[in-house]
Amino acid sequence: MTPRLAIVMPVLDEAAGLAATLQALAPLRARGVELVVADGGSRDASAAIARPLADRVIAAPRGRARQMNAGAAATDAPRLLFLHADTRLPERADTLVDAALAERAWGRFDVRIEGGSAWFPLIAALMNRRSRWTGIATGDQAMFMTRAAFDSAGGFPDQPLMEDIELSRRLKRLGPPACLRARVATSGRRWEQRGVWRTIWLMWRLRYAYWRGADPARLAALYR
Repeated sequence: MTPRLAIVMPVLDEAAGLAATLQALAPLRARGVELVVADGGSRDASAAIARPLADRVIAAPRGRARQMNAGAAATDAPRLLFLHADTRLPERADTLVDAALAERAWGRFDVRIEGGSAWFPLIAALMNRRSRWTGIATGDQAMFMTRAAFDSAGGFPDQPLMEDIELSRRLKRLGPPACLRARVATSGRRWEQRGVWRTIWLMWRLRYAYWRGADPARLAALYR
């Protein structure tokens, strides 16, 4: 039986928190949502951890865009949701996605950032507002779309950074996104590791450079 919705999760060396992330998706799987984990060559036990907790675990070429495209190709579901391994969906996310995709071709959730910084609620609020203004979604917001929209946009572009921004640009040609106010919870670890304001400054610089036409490979090197 073809599932009505598939969640595609790219993973790379996520063993530390992967079991909890996948276990949280068990209620959705019980309602018929398919969970596809696309492993990009993890050197830890990520793939082994995922196998009993997902419907499919596939090996994919390393790179988030390539992994998500491979995961989408591994399922026949007519609706797709792309979820990062450090992000948790709200309750009954499948019902929210079904309702949104009945009216729009694609969409995303609002985001909440988990962590110790007092700045995280403000950063999340600004991310959500910017997304509404621009119609651009990021991977942290758990992008979802119909299979037809995904195929029409050509899937995620084969680039090492800003693949979510570029796909949003292409999807906008089909129509504006459904901007759901229900929130996904994503980890604030990259902000905490690099410094909150340093990370914000870096991301704005990279996005501005990408908007000006900079090579995504060069931007990925700067990001790393």
